[in-house]
Amino acid sequence: MRLTIGDVLKFDVMKNARVRTGKQLLNERHVQWISAMEMPVENFVRKNEVVLSTAIGCGHDLELFKQFVQDIAESEASALMIALGRYVYDIPREVIELAEKKSLVIIEIPWEVRFADIIEDVMRELNGIDYKEREKSEKVQQELLKLILKETDLSHISKFIERHVGCPIVITDRTGTIQEKSSHNADLAEKWKDYVIQGIIPSRKAVTLTHDPMFQKFQIIELEDRFMLQLPVLQVLGDAQGYLFALLPPDTSAESFLTQYRVNVLEHSATTIALWLSRKNAIEDTKMRLRSDFVQELAKGEFLSWDQANSRAKLLGYNIKLPYICIVGFPENLKTLFRKRKQDDDSFEHWLDNMIRYIEEEIFYAAQSLKREVMMTYQGEKLMIFLEISVDKSNENAANFLDLVERRLINLLPEVVISWGIGNYREGVDGFRESYQNAEVALNIGRRKKGSGHRMMFENTRVDRVLLSLAQNNDMKEVIMSTIEPLVEYDDQRNMDLIGTFSAYNQCHGNVSQTARSLNLHRQSLLYRLRKIESLTGLSLIDPDDLFLLDLSIKTWKMGLSEEIVKQR
Repeated sequence: MRLTIGDVLKFDVMKNARVRTGKQLLNERHVQWISAMEMPVENFVRKNEVVLSTAIGCGHDLELFKQFVQDIAESEASALMIALGRYVYDIPREVIELAEKKSLVIIEIPWEVRFADIIEDVMRELNGIDYKEREKSEKVQQELLKLILKETDLSHISKFIERHVGCPIVITDRTGTIQEKSSHNADLAEKWKDYVIQGIIPSRKAVTLTHDPMFQKFQIIELEDRFMLQLPVLQVLGDAQGYLFALLPPDTSAESFLTQYRVNVLEHSATTIALWLSRKNAIEDTKMRLRSDFVQELAKGEFLSWDQANSRAKLLGYNIKLPYICIVGFPENLKTLFRKRKQDDDSFEHWLDNMIRYIEEEIFYAAQSLKREVMMTYQGEKLMIFLEISVDKSNENAANFLDLVERRLINLLPEVVISWGIGNYREGVDGFRESYQNAEVALNIGRRKKGSGHRMMFENTRVDRVLLSLAQNNDMKEVIMSTIEPLVEYDDQRNMDLIGTFSAYNQCHGNVSQTARSLNLHRQSLLYRLRKIESLTGLSLIDPDDLFLLDLSIKTWKMGLSEEIVKQR
């Protein structure tokens, strides 16, 4: 219920009032405040305020009078009531035209009507409405507290709030992840993740809905065809632990929607949700931390026996008697993506938390779709996943799983690049550690060999592991570095890529014409490069032993010694 200018005009004290402008707006303009005001207006008039004035100081100066009316209109006052008889005997036509243009309601009142009588009647009516609204909202508050005490689930609390505010709502955690939504909000739910990733939801801009103090806690978010109100769900230290969103009906403004009753209900609801989330978050955070620690301990081989690991797994809802392989994922470019879209009011840690949460959701979804159990944690910038597999088809299982994960991530996070390492299946409690170590090796080799965004299976790294092992042998290291270093230095100085030239030549089995075509080089240019390789290394490209040594040196350098040469220089 709201008091309008039309309602005010029905008071006995207003029986001789005369409406001069905005007659069509009388039942649309709401009244929240009333005051007596003369020039200057400045910022003393609030939205939805009735202003009483004698126009002293401007009644005999047309330009000052027009400025006074202009300032009142720009303050979004409900109406301007002018007392005629001493300072103003008739409102000038120019002022009337200005008020009509600015959609400002002007009402003339007789000089003998006291402002105090008008203020008394308006305040009595406002206080009565406020009392009824407050009494009604307090009943809602009591019902909400009962729901919390009964440990009602968030779905029932959400439906209760919707019935009382009259619009769909969405409840999220601090990152914007939906905790509960209206059943008829399916279209919005599908787009929600995109809104979160784009930084639209939750809004962290300091701009509030209006300067009206009743609306100070609310922020408005403009979506495609309607508006949405955002109200923070606060915790003890004042940081938002979640948000309550109210999706306004189409063609409805926030100001017209937010009655005092709805404001009270939404604020009581935010308090209730804060209590609910505090309890839920405490449970979930503990559970997630325990699960994360458990997966990490499995990978690190910190359990002394199978029974110890199995008992912990049962408590956390895991079944480690199933066969698992480890998959390690490394998101390559999250910091780069954050810098590209960075907002001043958002931290990398908060944004990263969001991104990892969505990646984990897609991983869980892929496992559910394939009807596989999955255990996962994010530690040290890497995703550590144990996926249930069929022992005889472990590689196929992992490939299908990652195919599904990547298909979904391309739609949700198209710019995110993730490299994957896939371990082998190993039995027993130590098998988890061995599979994790295999996956780590595969990931590192894959990133060195193929670059970012590729997969590497441990069983496909046998040659690479031999090369890595050779790279760690001091005698081999000396031979390899003495062979490769002249080529590295020459490539840096002349930008000729002799190493790439040799690799292409060797892949073409020494066929000069084929090598030249593959490198898009003139034959004579290729021959010059090949002679330069021989002169720098002292090796002959037609000697099988020399060819083998150079090929081995380049492959080993690429796997493990390229960074060492750079450091030495």
